Amino acid sequence: MSVSQQVFLSDAMRRLNLTRDIFASRIGVKRRELDAWLLSEESRHYRPMPDVVHRFVTEIMENEPLLKKYAEAAQTGPIRDRIAINGKHQLLSVDQFTRESVEDLFRIADLMQPIARRQKVSRVLEGAVLGNLFFEASTRTRVSFGAAFCRLGGSVCDTTGFTFSSMAKGESIYDTSRVLSGYVDALVIRHPDEGSVAEFARATNIPVVNGGDGPGEHPSQALLDLYTILTEFSRLGKLLDGSHIALVGDLKYGRTVHSLIKLLALYRGLKFTLVSPPGLEMPSAIIDQAAKHGHVIEQTNSLQKGLSGADVIYTTRVQKERFQQEELQGYVPQFQVNKSIVDAFCRDDVIIMHPLPRDSREGAHDLSVDLNEDPRLAIFRQTDNGIPVRMAIFAVLMGVESLVQHSLRDVTWFPPTHVGPDDTLLPGIEY
Repeated sequence: MSVSQQVFLSDAMRRLNLTRDIFASRIGVKRRELDAWLLSEESRHYRPMPDVVHRFVTEIMENEPLLKKYAEAAQTGPIRDRIAINGKHQLLSVDQFTRESVEDLFRIADLMQPIARRQKVSRVLEGAVLGNLFFEASTRTRVSFGAAFCRLGGSVCDTTGFTFSSMAKGESIYDTSRVLSGYVDALVIRHPDEGSVAEFARATNIPVVNGGDGPGEHPSQALLDLYTILTEFSRLGKLLDGSHIALVGDLKYGRTVHSLIKLLALYRGLKFTLVSPPGLEMPSAIIDQAAKHGHVIEQTNSLQKGLSGADVIYTTRVQKERFQQEELQGYVPQFQVNKSIVDAFCRDDVIIMHPLPRDSREGAHDLSVDLNEDPRLAIFRQTDNGIPVRMAIFAVLMGVESLVQHSLRDVTWFPPTHVGPDDTLLPGIEY
C-alpha cells in the first residue's frame, strides 16, 4: 500500500461521503474494527486491515459505477449521515447537500413551524448547551441560532468578538475548539477568515455549524433563503425548476450568494442573472460550479437589464469591511433596487429578498426602504424562516428529528397573531 492504511480509509469515506458507522456497515465489518484500522500505527490499539478488505475498497474506488452505487446507497440513511463531512455530523458548506437531502431537511423545517410561530413547544434538546462563538459582528444570525436552540429546549452560551476571547491572548483555533467542546454540546462559529470554521471543526467531534467564514460560505443562510423561495413559490403556484433568479450587488465578497447559487444549482433549468458593479462580480470558480448543472448564467452591470423578467430578486449589501476603498468605484447610489425600478421592469409576482442587514440610510447602495409596504418584499418572511430551518439543522445534526412530532405541546402564553404590526398578510401563508 503506497499510502498509510489510515489515509486510504479516510479518503474512501470522504469520497463516498459516509460516516464511520455507515462505511463499516457497507464493507461488512464492525465499527470497532474500522476504528482500530483508522488509528495511527504508533497506537497500541492499531490493527492492520485484512488484504481482502483493502482489495474490496480499492475495487469500489477504482470502478466508477461501483463508486456511484455506494455513494447513492448512502442517500437512504438518516439525513445526518447523508450530509456528514469527514465522517462528522457538522455543517460547514452547502456542498454537503444533494437536492434530496435539502428537501428532506425542509420537511423537518415544516414540522418546526408551529414551534417557530409560538403555537407549540418542544424539549427534545433539554439539557444540551450550544456555544455561539461569533468572532465577527452579528445580530440576526447569532440571535437566530440561539433562539432556534432554545426553542428545542436547549440553552446557549454566547461570546462575541476577539477582544473577549482567549484567542486575543494567542490561543490557537485548535485549542479553543477542543476546550470549548468539553463545555458544550454543539458549536456555531462565525469568523472573518475563510476556512477558519473548518479548522474549528477538525479539532472536535461535536456538531459544528458554519455561521459565516469571511467571504467563504454561509450555509444556514442559503438554506433558509432556498426554503423561503420554495415557500413563496408554493404560495404563488410556481415551481423553482425553470425559474429566473437575479442575484444583485456585491457578488464577489457576499458569502450568502456564494452558498445560495450552489444550492439553487441543484434544481433544473434555471436562469441566473448576476448583476454587480464592475469589480464586484461573482468568483469564476463558483460560476463554473453552477454551470456544470447546465443552467443559463448571464452577467451584467445593468440593473434594468438584470431585473427584467426575474422571478426572484436577491439583493446584497456591499461588503465594505472585506475590500479596499478604491474598489467602490462604480458602486453609485443609482445601483439600488427600489420601487420605481421594480415597478418598471418586474412582474407583479416577483419575490424580493435580502439576507440583511441592509443599509437603510438615504443614498445607500442597498435595497430601498420604499419597498417596505410592497407585498413582493419577502425579507421579513425570509428572516422568520431562519428559526424553523436552524431548528431543523440542530435536530438533524443531534439526531432528534424523529422525536419532535411526538414531543409537541401547546404554549401557555398568548403569542401575537402576526409578529410585525406592518406585516403584509398574504393568502397561503400561516401566521
